Amino acid sequence: MITPLGDPEELPIAGDDDVVRVRQLVRGYAQRAKLSLVNQTKLVTAASELARNTLVYGGGGVARVEVVTDGRRQGVRAAFQDEGPGIPDLALALADGWSSGSGLGLGLSGSRRLVDQFDLDTEVGRGTTVTVVKWKG
Repeated sequence: MITPLGDPEELPIAGDDDVVRVRQLVRGYAQRAKLSLVNQTKLVTAASELARNTLVYGGGGVARVEVVTDGRRQGVRAAFQDEGPGIPDLALALADGWSSGSGLGLGLSGSRRLVDQFDLDTEVGRGTTVTVVKWKG
């Protein structure tokens, strides 16, 4: 069971500057959780792609970032939520190598490979929430 260590910090994602702010926020949390430099970079890269997806495909939304524990280790959880059109073809969106071409070229599958836990909840007409966790270690 994952338990938050404090309240999540929330940032709106409504423009390019917000994507940069989300990257900075995630990096700060990764440093606070004492993730290695490699794991910090992986998490920040995934967060950047997911924040950009929230903006471009979801029409904007919100990022929530927090330090968490599972009782054995500490990590960072970041959630990206929008109320956009949802993802009509989830299998395609998660396929390796598939990207719309407007992000970092990672796509959702690349972001998923960079983190330890990846959860995607989407419904056409309702929006999408992607939650990732990167653990220390």
